Amino acid sequence: MSFDAQALAAAVERLGPLVRVLVAGSAGSVPREAGTEMLVGAAAQEGTIGGGTLEWQATLRARELLAAGAAGAVSRVPLGPALGQCCGGAVVLAFERLDAARLAQLGTDALVARALDGSAMPLAVSRLLARARGQGALPRDPLLEGGWLVECAAQPARPLWIWGAGHVGRALVAVLAPLPGLAITWVDTGAERFPEAVPTGVAQLVAANPAELVAHAPGEAEHLILTFSHQLDLELCHRLLGHGFAAAGLIGSASKRARFHSRLRGLGHADAQILRIACPIGDPTLGKHPQAIAVGVAAALLKRPSATQTAKDRAG
Repeated sequence: MSFDAQALAAAVERLGPLVRVLVAGSAGSVPREAGTEMLVGAAAQEGTIGGGTLEWQATLRARELLAAGAAGAVSRVPLGPALGQCCGGAVVLAFERLDAARLAQLGTDALVARALDGSAMPLAVSRLLARARGQGALPRDPLLEGGWLVECAAQPARPLWIWGAGHVGRALVAVLAPLPGLAITWVDTGAERFPEAVPTGVAQLVAANPAELVAHAPGEAEHLILTFSHQLDLELCHRLLGHGFAAAGLIGSASKRARFHSRLRGLGHADAQILRIACPIGDPTLGKHPQAIAVGVAAALLKRPSATQTAKDRAG
């Protein structure tokens, strides 16, 4: 996870001034990895750093800092019997008060470096920033050094378009929306087809002919096609093959896959391109319940690198 100024600004709008609790470092067995965050407002909170006594005490500490107007703090917490936990490791938590004015001060550089306690910049942080400017070397995990916290700015979100708001579409959005780093666009033919409560951050698009919206999807987007109509599914596949995409999946059976392959070939698409559309989707060993399909699709998505990451790997 990284410093996502846009998401944090939206959180400040929802929660008011807040304290961001960041797992800035860890040793041994811990419930969540470095970079995990929890946002604590005066009356509500979002995210989790692992639950249990660790999270409860961190929440209390965050609200104390919020009430006191403190800029930030750092705490090293052993995860042993004193907390009623048996992880055996330890975490370093960085507490940082954020509001609209503070976020504006932090800027939009590739590396976001700031003091949590008002101290002068340590030499290690100065060298890290110099390497980032001169060589493009960015740290994978947060760096906490001498009261300063350094994080990479968030990369552009991974675009995922979900075509269809039926049972499987709803299950997919429910599973995927809480995950960081995804920009979900959800498409169907009418507003009434969506649930009343759509998760925060999910963009809804309504179109009488959803296939017309393919032209507006980013070329690096991933797509999941699961509408109520086989004809619409076919048209979406046809349009996507002409438009370009990072990955695509089509709900259906082996027979649907064979039928669509034949029809798409007849529309002029090469076999190699048609085979880029996965069908069926999910993990067949999990079953065909909508939530089971969603779990399988989510697992495959998490294992597959985004188009942006693949491009970075090739370049680096």
